[in-house]
Amino acid sequence: MATNPIQWFPGHMAKTRRMMQECLPQVDLVLELVDARIPYSSRNPEIEKMLGEKPSIVVLTKSSLANPALTERWVKYYRECGRSAAVVNSTTGEGIDALAETVRCVMHEKLERYASKGMTGRKLKSMIVGIPNVGKSSLINRLAGANKAKVENRPGVTMNKQWVPTSIGLDLLDMPGVLWSKFEDERVGENLAITGAIRDHIIDTEEIAMILCTRLMECAPRDFMSRYKLTEDEVDGLDGYDLFRLVGKKRGLLMSGGEINHERCAAMLLEEFRSAKIGRITLEEPNM
Repeated sequence: MATNPIQWFPGHMAKTRRMMQECLPQVDLVLELVDARIPYSSRNPEIEKMLGEKPSIVVLTKSSLANPALTERWVKYYRECGRSAAVVNSTTGEGIDALAETVRCVMHEKLERYASKGMTGRKLKSMIVGIPNVGKSSLINRLAGANKAKVENRPGVTMNKQWVPTSIGLDLLDMPGVLWSKFEDERVGENLAITGAIRDHIIDTEEIAMILCTRLMECAPRDFMSRYKLTEDEVDGLDGYDLFRLVGKKRGLLMSGGEINHERCAAMLLEEFRSAKIGRITLEEPNM
Protein backbone atom coordinates (compact mmCIF):
# COMPACT_ATOMS: atom_id res chain seq x y z
CA MET A 1 0.00 0.00 0.00
CA ALA A 2 1.55 3.29 -1.08
CA THR A 3 1.51 6.16 1.39
CA ASN A 4 1.95 9.88 0.95
CA PRO A 5 4.29 11.76 3.30
CA ILE A 6 2.38 13.81 5.88
CA GLN A 7 3.43 17.43 6.20
CA TRP A 8 1.77 19.92 8.55
CA PHE A 9 3.33 23.24 9.52
CA PRO A 10 0.83 26.12 9.45
CA GLY A 11 1.84 29.68 10.15
CA HIS A 12 0.80 29.69 13.81
CA MET A 13 3.33 26.93 14.54
CA ALA A 14 6.18 29.03 13.19
CA LYS A 15 4.89 31.84 15.43
CA THR A 16 4.81 29.48 18.44
CA ARG A 17 8.40 28.42 17.83
CA ARG A 18 9.52 32.06 17.85
CA MET A 19 7.48 32.69 21.01
CA MET A 20 9.17 29.75 22.75
CA GLN A 21 12.63 31.05 21.87
CA GLU A 22 11.74 34.50 23.21
CA CYS A 23 10.31 33.12 26.48
CA LEU A 24 13.03 30.57 27.31
CA PRO A 25 15.22 33.12 29.17
CA GLN A 26 12.24 33.89 31.46
CA VAL A 27 11.95 30.33 32.84
CA ASP A 28 14.03 28.13 35.15
CA LEU A 29 12.84 24.80 33.80
CA VAL A 30 11.03 23.22 30.86
CA LEU A 31 8.48 20.41 31.08
CA GLU A 32 8.59 18.63 27.74
CA LEU A 33 5.46 16.52 27.31
CA VAL A 34 5.43 13.42 25.12
CA ASP A 35 2.62 10.96 24.36
CA ALA A 36 3.37 7.69 26.19
CA ARG A 37 1.92 5.74 23.23
CA ILE A 38 4.50 7.24 20.84
CA PRO A 39 7.35 8.70 22.94
CA TYR A 40 9.78 8.84 20.02
CA SER A 41 7.40 10.24 17.41
CA SER A 42 5.89 12.82 19.76
CA ARG A 43 9.23 14.42 20.75
CA ASN A 44 9.73 17.51 18.65
CA PRO A 45 13.46 17.44 17.72
CA GLU A 46 13.48 21.23 17.34
CA ILE A 47 12.51 21.67 21.01
CA GLU A 48 15.51 19.67 22.19
CA LYS A 49 17.84 21.80 20.07
CA MET A 50 16.16 24.96 21.30
CA LEU A 51 16.55 24.07 25.00
CA GLY A 52 20.33 23.93 24.95
CA GLU A 53 21.51 23.74 28.59
CA LYS A 54 18.14 24.73 30.07
CA PRO A 55 17.06 22.17 32.72
CA SER A 56 14.17 20.02 31.49
CA ILE A 57 12.03 17.00 32.36
CA VAL A 58 10.43 14.63 29.87
CA VAL A 59 6.86 14.05 31.04
CA LEU A 60 5.04 11.04 29.58
CA THR A 61 1.35 11.88 29.33
CA LYS A 62 -1.70 9.81 28.37
CA SER A 63 -0.18 6.98 30.40
CA SER A 64 -3.62 5.44 31.00
CA LEU A 65 -3.82 4.74 27.24
CA ALA A 66 -0.34 3.22 26.92
CA ASN A 67 1.17 -0.17 27.74
CA PRO A 68 2.41 0.18 31.37
CA ALA A 69 5.41 -2.11 30.92
CA LEU A 70 6.60 -0.20 27.87
CA THR A 71 6.07 3.13 29.66
CA GLU A 72 8.42 1.91 32.41
CA ARG A 73 10.97 0.92 29.76
CA TRP A 74 10.77 4.39 28.20
CA VAL A 75 11.38 6.08 31.56
CA LYS A 76 14.41 3.83 32.12
CA TYR A 77 15.63 4.63 28.59
CA TYR A 78 15.44 8.40 29.17
CA ARG A 79 17.25 8.12 32.47
CA GLU A 80 19.99 6.00 30.90
CA CYS A 81 20.35 8.79 28.33
CA GLY A 82 20.87 11.29 31.15
CA ARG A 83 17.38 12.82 30.94
CA SER A 84 15.01 13.30 33.87
CA ALA A 85 11.62 11.70 33.21
CA ALA A 86 8.26 11.32 34.92
CA VAL A 87 4.93 9.64 34.10
CA VAL A 88 1.61 11.33 34.86
CA ASN A 89 -2.06 10.55 34.54
CA SER A 90 -3.75 13.94 34.43
CA THR A 91 -7.21 12.38 34.82
CA THR A 92 -6.52 10.60 38.11
CA GLY A 93 -3.58 12.66 39.37
CA GLU A 94 -1.35 9.60 39.54
CA GLY A 95 2.30 10.60 39.17
CA ILE A 96 1.85 14.26 40.19
CA ASP A 97 3.74 13.80 43.48
CA ALA A 98 6.56 12.02 41.62
CA LEU A 99 6.68 14.87 39.10
CA ALA A 100 6.95 17.40 41.94
CA GLU A 101 9.82 15.41 43.46
CA THR A 102 11.56 15.23 40.07
CA VAL A 103 11.27 19.01 39.74
CA ARG A 104 12.86 19.45 43.19
CA CYS A 105 15.70 17.07 42.27
CA VAL A 106 16.43 18.77 38.95
CA MET A 107 16.28 22.25 40.47
CA HIS A 108 17.85 21.51 43.87
CA GLU A 109 20.80 23.90 43.40
CA LYS A 110 18.57 26.86 42.58
CA LEU A 111 16.19 25.98 45.41
CA GLU A 112 19.13 25.82 47.82
CA ARG A 113 20.29 29.26 46.66
CA TYR A 114 16.80 30.63 47.25
CA ALA A 115 16.79 29.09 50.75
CA SER A 116 20.23 30.54 51.60
CA LYS A 117 18.90 34.00 50.74
CA GLY A 118 15.78 33.58 52.84
CA MET A 119 13.60 33.13 49.77
CA THR A 120 12.15 29.76 50.77
CA GLY A 121 8.80 29.31 49.08
CA ARG A 122 9.68 31.35 46.03
CA LYS A 123 8.16 29.67 43.02
CA LEU A 124 10.11 28.43 40.06
CA LYS A 125 9.03 29.40 36.57
CA SER A 126 8.54 26.64 34.04
CA MET A 127 7.52 26.47 30.40
CA ILE A 128 5.33 23.53 29.38
CA VAL A 129 5.84 22.47 25.78
CA GLY A 130 4.93 19.65 23.42
CA ILE A 131 3.14 18.70 20.25
CA PRO A 132 -0.58 19.43 19.73
CA ASN A 133 -3.03 17.25 21.67
CA VAL A 134 -0.34 15.82 23.96
CA GLY A 135 -2.24 16.78 27.12
CA LYS A 136 -0.68 20.10 28.16
CA SER A 137 -3.96 21.68 29.19
CA SER A 138 -5.09 18.60 31.13
CA LEU A 139 -1.83 18.53 33.09
CA ILE A 140 -1.97 22.27 33.79
CA ASN A 141 -5.52 21.96 35.12
CA ARG A 142 -4.49 19.06 37.35
CA LEU A 143 -1.51 20.99 38.73
CA ALA A 144 -3.51 24.19 39.14
CA GLY A 145 -6.48 22.47 40.75
CA ALA A 146 -8.86 24.34 38.46
CA ASN A 147 -9.84 24.62 34.84
CA LYS A 148 -7.28 27.27 33.97
CA ALA A 149 -6.57 25.92 30.49
CA LYS A 150 -9.10 24.97 27.85
CA VAL A 151 -9.16 21.21 27.24
CA GLU A 152 -10.42 19.40 24.16
CA ASN A 153 -9.36 16.10 22.62
CA ARG A 154 -8.15 17.67 19.42
CA PRO A 155 -5.02 19.56 18.41
CA GLY A 156 -4.76 23.32 18.20
CA VAL A 157 -6.94 24.35 21.16
CA THR A 158 -4.30 26.36 23.06
CA MET A 159 -3.41 29.28 20.80
CA ASN A 160 -1.88 31.85 23.18
CA LYS A 161 0.69 31.73 25.96
CA GLN A 162 -0.54 32.10 29.55
CA TRP A 163 1.00 31.91 33.06
CA VAL A 164 -0.70 29.54 35.48
CA PRO A 165 0.16 29.12 39.22
CA THR A 166 0.29 25.50 40.50
CA SER A 167 0.34 23.58 43.76
CA ILE A 168 3.84 22.10 43.27
CA GLY A 169 5.93 25.25 43.49
CA LEU A 170 5.83 26.14 39.81
CA ASP A 171 4.34 28.96 37.82
CA LEU A 172 3.69 27.39 34.43
CA LEU A 173 3.90 29.17 31.10
CA ASP A 174 1.54 27.30 28.80
CA MET A 175 2.55 27.35 25.14
CA PRO A 176 0.53 26.29 22.08
CA GLY A 177 1.40 22.87 20.68
CA VAL A 178 4.00 22.87 17.94
CA LEU A 179 5.01 20.33 15.33
CA TRP A 180 8.07 20.63 13.16
CA SER A 181 8.27 21.62 9.53
CA LYS A 182 9.17 18.26 7.99
CA PHE A 183 8.91 14.65 9.16
CA GLU A 184 12.11 13.01 7.96
CA ASP A 185 10.76 9.60 9.02
CA GLU A 186 7.45 8.78 7.33
CA ARG A 187 6.51 6.52 10.24
CA VAL A 188 6.70 9.49 12.64
CA GLY A 189 4.11 11.41 10.64
CA GLU A 190 1.88 8.36 10.49
CA ASN A 191 2.07 7.81 14.25
CA LEU A 192 1.21 11.46 14.91
CA ALA A 193 -1.80 11.12 12.62
CA ILE A 194 -2.90 7.87 14.30
CA THR A 195 -2.89 9.43 17.78
CA GLY A 196 -4.63 12.65 16.69
CA ALA A 197 -1.73 15.11 16.92
CA ILE A 198 -2.54 16.13 13.34
CA ARG A 199 -6.07 17.22 12.57
CA ASP A 200 -8.12 14.47 10.92
CA HIS A 201 -9.56 16.79 8.30
CA ILE A 202 -6.17 17.37 6.66
CA ILE A 203 -5.15 13.71 6.41
CA ASP A 204 -6.52 10.69 4.59
CA THR A 205 -8.12 8.98 7.60
CA GLU A 206 -8.85 5.83 5.63
CA GLU A 207 -5.18 5.41 4.70
CA ILE A 208 -4.13 6.15 8.30
CA ALA A 209 -6.62 3.59 9.64
CA MET A 210 -5.15 0.97 7.29
CA ILE A 211 -1.68 1.81 8.57
CA LEU A 212 -3.04 1.52 12.12
CA CYS A 213 -4.23 -2.01 11.37
CA THR A 214 -0.69 -2.95 10.35
CA ARG A 215 0.76 -1.28 13.48
CA LEU A 216 -1.67 -3.14 15.73
CA MET A 217 -0.72 -6.49 14.20
CA GLU A 218 2.91 -5.60 14.94
CA CYS A 219 2.50 -4.20 18.45
CA ALA A 220 -0.63 -5.74 19.96
CA PRO A 221 -1.98 -8.56 17.76
CA ARG A 222 -3.91 -10.24 20.59
CA ASP A 223 -5.70 -7.04 21.60
CA PHE A 224 -6.49 -6.22 17.98
CA MET A 225 -7.76 -9.67 17.08
CA SER A 226 -9.78 -9.97 20.27
CA ARG A 227 -11.47 -6.59 19.84
CA TYR A 228 -12.60 -7.34 16.30
CA LYS A 229 -13.08 -11.11 16.69
CA LEU A 230 -10.43 -12.02 14.15
CA THR A 231 -8.84 -15.46 13.92
CA GLU A 232 -5.27 -16.45 13.09
CA ASP A 233 -6.43 -18.05 9.85
CA GLU A 234 -8.34 -14.94 8.82
CA VAL A 235 -5.47 -12.51 9.32
CA ASP A 236 -2.63 -14.70 8.06
CA GLY A 237 -0.74 -12.87 5.30
CA LEU A 238 -3.11 -9.87 5.14
CA ASP A 239 -1.78 -6.36 4.54
CA GLY A 240 -3.23 -3.20 6.11
CA TYR A 241 -5.85 -2.73 3.40
CA ASP A 242 -7.23 -6.25 3.72
CA LEU A 243 -7.13 -6.11 7.54
CA PHE A 244 -9.06 -2.85 7.39
CA ARG A 245 -11.71 -4.38 5.14
CA LEU A 246 -11.94 -7.46 7.34
CA VAL A 247 -12.57 -5.29 10.41
CA GLY A 248 -15.25 -3.36 8.52
CA LYS A 249 -16.94 -6.61 7.53
CA LYS A 250 -16.79 -7.99 11.08
CA ARG A 251 -18.37 -4.80 12.43
CA GLY A 252 -21.06 -4.80 9.74
CA LEU A 253 -19.98 -1.41 8.39
CA LEU A 254 -21.46 -2.06 4.97
CA MET A 255 -23.13 0.05 2.32
CA SER A 256 -25.73 -1.05 -0.19
CA GLY A 257 -24.30 -3.77 -2.38
CA GLY A 258 -22.24 -5.14 0.50
CA GLU A 259 -19.28 -2.79 0.06
CA ILE A 260 -17.34 -1.72 3.15
CA ASN A 261 -18.09 1.83 4.29
CA HIS A 262 -14.46 2.98 4.42
CA GLU A 263 -15.21 6.33 6.01
CA ARG A 264 -17.17 4.85 8.94
CA CYS A 265 -14.66 2.05 9.40
CA ALA A 266 -11.73 4.49 9.53
CA ALA A 267 -13.48 6.76 12.03
CA MET A 268 -14.36 3.78 14.22
CA LEU A 269 -10.83 2.33 14.23
CA LEU A 270 -9.15 5.64 15.05
CA GLU A 271 -11.65 6.47 17.80
CA GLU A 272 -11.33 3.03 19.41
CA PHE A 273 -7.54 3.17 19.35
CA ARG A 274 -7.40 6.72 20.75
CA SER A 275 -9.80 5.86 23.59
CA ALA A 276 -7.97 2.58 24.41
CA LYS A 277 -11.03 0.47 23.63
CA ILE A 278 -8.74 -1.87 21.70
CA GLY A 279 -6.36 -1.95 24.68
CA ARG A 280 -3.57 0.02 26.35
CA ILE A 281 -1.22 0.05 23.39
CA THR A 282 2.17 1.65 22.80
CA LEU A 283 3.27 1.83 19.18
CA GLU A 284 6.99 2.37 19.83
CA GLU A 285 9.67 0.66 21.89
CA PRO A 286 12.83 2.36 23.21
CA ASN A 287 16.36 1.75 21.90
CA MET A 288 15.41 2.46 18.30
